[in-house]
Amino acid sequence: MFRDFVPSILNVSRQCLANGEEDVASIAFEIFDELIESPAPLLGDSVRSIVQFSLEVCSNQELEINIRQQAIQIISWLVKFKASFLKKHKLIIPILQVMCPLLTETANEDGDSDLAADRSAAEVIDTMAINLPRHVFPPVLEFASVSFRHINPKYREAAVTSLGVVSEGCCEHLKDKLEDCLKVVLEALKDQEQMVRGAASFALGQFAEHLQPEILAHYESVLPCILNAIEDPSDEVKEKSYYALAAFCEDMGEDILPYLDPLMCRLVMSLQGSPRNLQETCMSAIGSVAAAAEQAFMPYAEKVLEMMKGFMVLTSDEDLCARARATEVVGIVAMAVGRARMEAILPPFIEAAISGFGLDYSELREYTHGFFSNVAEILDESFTQYLPHVVPLAFSSCNLDDGSAVDIDDADSVDNGFSGVSSDDEENDEPRVRNISVRTGVLDEKAAATQAIGFFALHTKSAYAPYLEESLKILIRHSGYFHEDVRLQAIISLKHILTAIRAIPPAHVDVLEKQKDVLDTVMNIYIKTMRDDDDKEVVAQACMGLADIVRDCDITRLAEATLILLRQESCCQQVESDGEDDGDIDHDEVLMDAVSDLLPAFAKVMGSYFDPIFAKLFDSLMKFAKSPHPPQDKTMVVATLAEVAQGMGAPISAYVDKIMPLVLKELASSEATNRRNAAFCVGEICKNGGAAALKYYGDILQGLHRLFADSEPDDAVRDNAAGAIARMIMVQPQSIPLNQVLPVFIKALPLKEDHEESMVVYSCVCNLLLSSHPQILPLVPDVINAFAQVVVSPNESDEVKTVVAKAVSHLISVYGQQMQPILSALPPAHANALASFANRR
Repeated sequence: MFRDFVPSILNVSRQCLANGEEDVASIAFEIFDELIESPAPLLGDSVRSIVQFSLEVCSNQELEINIRQQAIQIISWLVKFKASFLKKHKLIIPILQVMCPLLTETANEDGDSDLAADRSAAEVIDTMAINLPRHVFPPVLEFASVSFRHINPKYREAAVTSLGVVSEGCCEHLKDKLEDCLKVVLEALKDQEQMVRGAASFALGQFAEHLQPEILAHYESVLPCILNAIEDPSDEVKEKSYYALAAFCEDMGEDILPYLDPLMCRLVMSLQGSPRNLQETCMSAIGSVAAAAEQAFMPYAEKVLEMMKGFMVLTSDEDLCARARATEVVGIVAMAVGRARMEAILPPFIEAAISGFGLDYSELREYTHGFFSNVAEILDESFTQYLPHVVPLAFSSCNLDDGSAVDIDDADSVDNGFSGVSSDDEENDEPRVRNISVRTGVLDEKAAATQAIGFFALHTKSAYAPYLEESLKILIRHSGYFHEDVRLQAIISLKHILTAIRAIPPAHVDVLEKQKDVLDTVMNIYIKTMRDDDDKEVVAQACMGLADIVRDCDITRLAEATLILLRQESCCQQVESDGEDDGDIDHDEVLMDAVSDLLPAFAKVMGSYFDPIFAKLFDSLMKFAKSPHPPQDKTMVVATLAEVAQGMGAPISAYVDKIMPLVLKELASSEATNRRNAAFCVGEICKNGGAAALKYYGDILQGLHRLFADSEPDDAVRDNAAGAIARMIMVQPQSIPLNQVLPVFIKALPLKEDHEESMVVYSCVCNLLLSSHPQILPLVPDVINAFAQVVVSPNESDEVKTVVAKAVSHLISVYGQQMQPILSALPPAHANALASFANRR
């Protein structure tokens, strides 16, 4: 066995290092690299000694950086491809105990920054966070908490860097500690040392990017700090602060409005007087502010667009990146302020964008395709006039040579940095590509052009007909492209192509045949992607695409592909399994949420006929609700069951006994989302489960009662509990103790957050009123008060308000004199609104 030679290899390597023969010792790392790469379980228990040796080497500052890099790379490969080994042998904390302190190492100013130990350590920690989030976060948080108070600024820098680095992989864990971690980062943003402030602005940008939407709740403390940071004397801090601002503002929505004027004043001023690199990140920030502010950006649009026009005519090589950013910003501003403001002034910008293709700069072409996508969305079918000019440009980018070179043997040139192209290949039965040399600009350009083709088709519909055949060829080819970013856009755009071809009037039989052919092609690609693609995001997008077109598809085939995903047997779900797993399972939000959404889509289309297919999927779905699956998996299952019951109807009764123990338990979950979905689910089960659900009514009412108590902090949970009660009353009123239930139910009205429950809740109350049910009549004053709030609410539909008004009119006509004091007690605005709707009937 190869593993028997490992101790001897390690002994010789240690002797070589002691004798200064680092080039000989480095051969050991090449051997270990081969062992890690092998699909056969060659490492065995020797993994512990390999890791120990690698950690000794990478932490030894007396050694040359090249061999230390080799050692770090071994750790990185193990983390990425043999994570279960590290868990089994309890090596995660020992690795972090070396990698975190390496963040404090000062790089040699004369050396290659790509080989710096601190940067490489950050990349390893990042990879660990993505692959082993729950194991990585506690020790990293402990390191950050201790190091943040260190007198040495490198330690303070390392503290906030570590938090930023793990924010993607450990996002769910960081969200739970967000307030404490954010406090550290914001304090570091005021540190006297530039290196610490720079690291803090980087971390804040990472938080803003990966901790959505929770981070937005802290805008009152975050935005003022960023505003100060963009005036930092250090250009490095400014640049990273613009990045943080761009990431933070994009999804703020109307919360940005109080800060809009000071933000835009500073950003415009900075744009006018900064060096090019700062202008570029400043433009990104302006784009994000515009996206958040939408129509409120109108007062700043003219000034910004005029400035962008100046950038969009630059032709010098060193200015083309700024021109690309400016092109992007014009598209974002146009989306924000809308067609009415932009349509007349767009032509010169479009002309400038097209002329940019004459300059040989891939990033400019990439951003220009994004610009055209935005313009197509704004102008919709009016974009047709530009198709002859822009479609050939998109085709040209899609047909570019990749300039890719895959090197299997060059172990000395491995680049696993943040700026590199990731292979993300977790298959152990394939040779691992160690170094991918790709013209990344071309890759990004292809992804943007592929997206643009989809947007052009979606928004110009039948007018896109002349370009459909070539577009389809490109998208079919790109659905199997080597990089997931391009495949992702191809999968999205295929659905848009289908939308466009369906918009062509079926004047001839050949049009109908072509529509069917394209549907079959898209469906086959989606199913193949679900089975064979190795990227979860791409597979998830295929699932979402199928959910939208399921009505016209062969659901039996789709269900087979769905079952493979539920069984976690698809290509993208295969991970190395050389060691015994420790039972940890993290919720796969990207993939499984999309997979689970397919079942309700099937049920909605097939109704009760979905039952035999659901029977085949049921057990595999329910496994996600069992230990050791996390709470997010359990609530995913419950939400899926609720929507399947809603769509499938009566056949759900056969599953009630298997479903109800889970759902009742979830009603008492510590997670609000779980309680909310459980409340919705019991309502749908009771509505559709018939007699099979009756025996659970007592337990259900007991579980729901807790959700109406003052101790329930979440309004959406209470709203869904009200929805459940309403469904129960409507199907089995005789089985509900209305004298006890109605006072609690009515007290919870009006609904506060989940207005999708409004129709069922208020229809239930109105039916009781229209039938003059004796248990509802004593509660009429409370009901009228709730109804008055419903009719003035901007969140309720006119349909709901009309249902409410009908009941009020009935009460007035039957109990006229008794109703007058109740109506008179309402606030005048509420009374008038109620009267207005009642009179509309």
